[in-house]
Amino acid sequence: MPLTHTRTFRVRYYECDARGYLNHTNYLRYMQEAAFDASAAAGYGLARYTAMGRFWLVRETDIEYLRPLYYEDSVEVKTWVADFRRVRSRRLYEFRLVGSGELVARGNTDWAFLESATGRPAVIPTEMVATFLPEGRPAAVLPRGRFPVAAPPSRGVFRIERRVGWGDLDPAQHVNNAVYLTYLEDCGVRALAASGWPPDRMRSSGFGFEARRHQIEYLQPALLDDELELATWASGLEQRTLVRDYTIARVGDDALLARGRMVDECVELSTGQPMPLPPSFLEDVASIS
Repeated sequence: MPLTHTRTFRVRYYECDARGYLNHTNYLRYMQEAAFDASAAAGYGLARYTAMGRFWLVRETDIEYLRPLYYEDSVEVKTWVADFRRVRSRRLYEFRLVGSGELVARGNTDWAFLESATGRPAVIPTEMVATFLPEGRPAAVLPRGRFPVAAPPSRGVFRIERRVGWGDLDPAQHVNNAVYLTYLEDCGVRALAASGWPPDRMRSSGFGFEARRHQIEYLQPALLDDELELATWASGLEQRTLVRDYTIARVGDDALLARGRMVDECVELSTGQPMPLPPSFLEDVASIS
């Protein structure tokens, strides 16, 4: 069995979004904090990595939401290392509601082990592998799939620009991995508004969206004052589900920094139950994005 670690988080008011749900960005922050705590508990804290001249960088995030979390909910985040490759490692997470033990979300992150001085990949030491997998490497591990290939936009692409601000950075001096999700969600909301469906209109029409899955692939870091272009398009419109693909590129040189995919389910606001996408919404969104 791999070494496991559990940390409890209490959802604070300022971590909730306009709907009263725990903001999705904060799920990623909880995952990151749980991973750091798990590493430190195993003897690999920040000071040790600094002495080694090494650090971990998230390359991919995948999270599935099973039900929302609300203000004052307490959630246990359990995490463990699923596998090690030569220079990468995948860590898994489970979110369970304190008290009931209900599984409310699950996810994984793919981490790259890098040299601090150069940013180049570094071989993961065998003693580190033995620490996190004390019974040895698992006989079988889940295969790593490629990041989903985005369907080409059939109609239009919605684009916005934003500049990286000081508050977006983490101690590594680049945009924190969780902040990318804030960028993508903001772009998605603006895209729907451009299609004629701002949040107020959806609310007055009695429906909204709940996120079911977010996937992000981080390709290059975004730095302070970078001008970014965020692009999104509807790549899937099903009976109850809206799928959007995203890209984040640097304006100066068109470098692709990240890709994302979001899967949202339409729900009836009065009951919270899934419902078909309204025909008028389908027509408006399909005709523009």
